[in-house]
Amino acid sequence: MSAALVQSAPGYRARHTLPLRVEAVRQLKRRRTLVMGVILAALPLVLIAAFAIGGTPDGRGNDRITLMDTATASGANFAATCLFVSAGFLLVVPVALFCGDTVASEASWSSLRYLLAAPVPRSRLLWSKLAVGLGFSAAAMLLLPLVALAAGSVAYGWGPLQLPTGGSLAAADSVPRLALVVAFVFVSQLVTAGLAFWLSTRTDAPLGAVGGAVGLTIIGNVLDAVTALGSWREILPAHWQFAWADALQPQLEWSGMLKGSAVSVTYALILFALAFRGFARKDIVS
Repeated sequence: MSAALVQSAPGYRARHTLPLRVEAVRQLKRRRTLVMGVILAALPLVLIAAFAIGGTPDGRGNDRITLMDTATASGANFAATCLFVSAGFLLVVPVALFCGDTVASEASWSSLRYLLAAPVPRSRLLWSKLAVGLGFSAAAMLLLPLVALAAGSVAYGWGPLQLPTGGSLAAADSVPRLALVVAFVFVSQLVTAGLAFWLSTRTDAPLGAVGGAVGLTIIGNVLDAVTALGSWREILPAHWQFAWADALQPQLEWSGMLKGSAVSVTYALILFALAFRGFARKDIVS
C-alpha cells in the first residue's frame, strides 16, 4: 500500500495503530509470560524452604561476607538476598525473553508482513513492542522483590535491614533503598534488553534472539572477571551490575550506580538505534 493511499484513507492515524493495550494483552496471554511469572514468584518460596531444611546461613568458612549471611534477619534482608542471588543471571532471562521474543516471534509465525500491511508503520510497530517488552521486564523486576518481601516478612518478621558488614537500616528506610536497588537493576539490564531487541529485528528465530542476548551478557560477565583487563573493565556493563550494594549502606553512595547507569544507558541507546535503523531498511518476507 502506497504512502499516498495510506495518508488518504479515511480515519487512518499512524499513531493509533497497534495500541500498547492490544500488544500488552497479546503478550500477557502467552504461555511463556505465565511460566516466567511463576518461576520468579516461586524463587523466594524455594529459598525459604531451603533455609528451613538446611538451617540459617552463618557465613562460616567463607572469606567473603555477603547478603546471604543475613538472609533470615528480616523480610527486608530476605528481599535483598533474593535480588543478590538473581540479579547476575535469573533476572537476565525475562528481560531477554520479553525484548527478544517480540519481533522475531511475529516473523516466525509469518505474521509480521501482515501487521505491516495493516498498515502499521515500522517505527510504530517497534515502539509498541519495545515499550511492552520493557514494561513486562520492569514487572518481572518488581515481582521478585515484592514476593520476597512479603514472604520474608511472614517467615522472618518485619524489622530493620541488617547489614553484613555491621550496622542496620531502619525498617522505614529499607523499603525506599530496596526500591532504588530494583530501579538500578532494571537500568543495568537495559543492555540485555537492547541486545535482545536488536537481535529480534535481525533474525526470524526467537530462540536465537533470546539465547544470543543471554549468551552475550554471560560473555560480558566473563570478561569482567579477567582482572588483567584492568580499568578497561569499567566500560563493561557487567562491571557495575552489583553497584547497587552501595544503596544498602548507612550512608547512601551514588557514584558507582551513576557510572553503571551511564554505561548501561549508552549501550542500550546505541542498540535500540541500530534496531530501528536496520528494521527500517529490512526486506520483510515473513
